[in-house]
Amino acid sequence: MRHVRLGLIGDKIERSRSPDLHRLAGRLCGLDVGYDLLVPPARGQTFDTVFDLCRAGGYRGINVTYPYKERVLSRLAAPAPEIVALGACNTVVFEADGATGSNTDCTGFASAFRHRFGAASPGVVAMAGAGGVGKAIAFALLALGATEIRLCDADRAKAEALAAALVRQASGTRVSVFSRMEDAAERADGLVNATPLGMAGVGGNAIPDVALDGGGWAFDAVYTPEWTEFLTRARAACRDILSGYELFLFQGIDAFRIFTGETVDAEALRRELAGAHLREAS
Repeated sequence: MRHVRLGLIGDKIERSRSPDLHRLAGRLCGLDVGYDLLVPPARGQTFDTVFDLCRAGGYRGINVTYPYKERVLSRLAAPAPEIVALGACNTVVFEADGATGSNTDCTGFASAFRHRFGAASPGVVAMAGAGGVGKAIAFALLALGATEIRLCDADRAKAEALAAALVRQASGTRVSVFSRMEDAAERADGLVNATPLGMAGVGGNAIPDVALDGGGWAFDAVYTPEWTEFLTRARAACRDILSGYELFLFQGIDAFRIFTGETVDAEALRRELAGAHLREAS
């Protein structure tokens, strides 16, 4: 049985289910997959040190999450134009001639949206957060045919930089920047949280309750816990829900294919993950 060593570099990832996803995907495909959680601050190391240890230590590849998705770009050999345009990377493969990067948050969100909502357009979307995952989701929204993307970030310069990148790629999608989510969400069809707020160990909510009025859909990139404060309140307000778990599932499937060359069935993997979760709970 072929062995594949993988890992995830990020902060506050102790409850990540990525190890389960990749190990179970490996089992479904007849592979022995090892998957390590690598937290630079907990190791007393920098991101670059951990990255280099993985590259030299027999890892086939790594996933990269908050807050390193933008920083990792400088470690890629000749990054693809689409990664440069997007400005964030979450999947790295170590090749003989250097590290290559992909963004499966982008492809995974598009797949999750289509799986949940079919061919429907995202419409007008208000999004909190313009960091690594926000960039991926925004570019996916372009590909999905959103009519307007409204960006809001505590760091307005970051939102404006993402808006400029989107405008360069946009074809028929209006892009704008707002200072307050209350204003961005007015008459929006979709609401997106692309910040860490709501994550286990972080807490909080980037989307004010007033923004939930008017129906439509809601997505939270956070998946631990799956039912964040934002999604719980959005469901109570009768919004159609797309959970961060769906992004987790589909981006993981894309990353696993990049790492191993194997395609795993989404529903089979979903069942395996649910069974593993039940065993852990008992």
